[in-house]
Amino acid sequence: MTTWQGWHRFAITDPPTPPRPGDPPRSTDERLAYHSAFVTIRTPAIHTLATQVRTLMILGRHQPTTARPSLIVTGPAAAGKTTALLNVGRTCHLAHTRRNPAPPGSAHTAVPVAYVLVPPGATAKTLVTEFARYLGIPVTTRMTQTQISDAVCHTYTTAGVQLVMIDEIHRLNPRTTTGAQTADLLKDLSERLPATFVYAGINVTDTPLFSGTRGAQLAGRATLVDCGPLPARHGTRHPFRDAITDIENNLDLQQHKPGTLPRHAPYLHQRTAGRIGSLTRLIRQAAITAICDGTERITKRSLDAVRLDHLAETHHRPHRRQ
Repeated sequence: MTTWQGWHRFAITDPPTPPRPGDPPRSTDERLAYHSAFVTIRTPAIHTLATQVRTLMILGRHQPTTARPSLIVTGPAAAGKTTALLNVGRTCHLAHTRRNPAPPGSAHTAVPVAYVLVPPGATAKTLVTEFARYLGIPVTTRMTQTQISDAVCHTYTTAGVQLVMIDEIHRLNPRTTTGAQTADLLKDLSERLPATFVYAGINVTDTPLFSGTRGAQLAGRATLVDCGPLPARHGTRHPFRDAITDIENNLDLQQHKPGTLPRHAPYLHQRTAGRIGSLTRLIRQAAITAICDGTERITKRSLDAVRLDHLAETHHRPHRRQ
C-alpha cells in the first residue's frame, strides 16, 4: 500500500463480509479466507481518529500559511494503530472519490490519500524518496534532496492529495544529525503541502520526537490520539468485553455458541493485555483451528492451545497449580 496503485486497490476492494442470516453456507476454503482477512473491529480509537481527521481536514482546508494542524497516533505494539490509520484513510479516500468522480473517459482518478512508511535508518533523502515512490515520481541517484522535495510538493499538490499518513514514525530520532534533518523534512513538507498530516508510531510520546525544539514544534501542532490497550472497564462501560462481542458476532463457525467468548473476558484481557491486535489474532487463530479440526467452535481450552505473538506471550504468565 506504499504505492498509489496498491493503496487504490486496497481502498476500493470491498472488506470481508460477515455471515448474514439466511445466506447459504460458505465453503471451508471461503471461511478460512474470511477469518484470515476478517472484518475491522470498530474500537473507540478508530472512532476518535475518524472524528479528529475529519475535523482537522476541515479546519485546515482554507489555511494558506503555516502547517495545518496534524495528528499523532500512538500506543504500544499490537494496539491497532495501523489498522485504525488504514481504516480512516480508506474512508477518506472513498468519500472523496464519491464526491469527485473522474470525468467520463478519463484515466485520471482522484488521489486524496497518501500512505508512507518511514524506512529503517531513514535519512531525509530516503524518506522523501518514499514520498516520490508512492506516486511514481521518477527519481535518479543524481537528484538532490531539494530537487526530489520540489518534485514531490508539485506532484502531490497537482494530484490533490489531502491526507498524508506517515507510519512507523517512532523510527525517527531527532537527537541525531540524520534524524534531525529528517524531522525538518517532515516539517517542511507539512508547510508546503495543502494536506493534513497524520503520524503513527509506537509510544511516540516516550521517544525523542517530543523533546527539544523540534519536538516542541511537532507537539505544538499535533493532536494526540492514544490507541492504548482497551480497559476491562471504563465507568459503566466494558470496552474490552464489547470488542470481544463484536469479534464473536462476526465469526463464521457452525457450532459456536454466542456469548461464550464474552464470558472469558477477564482471561482474554490477561492473555492479551487488552491489545486489540493480539485479541483479534488469538480469536481468529482459534477460529481457523476450529474449522480445520472440525470442532467448529471456540472454547477456553482451544484458546489456551493457541500460541500468540511473542509480546503477548511474554506479558501473559499463566497461573500454575501447585
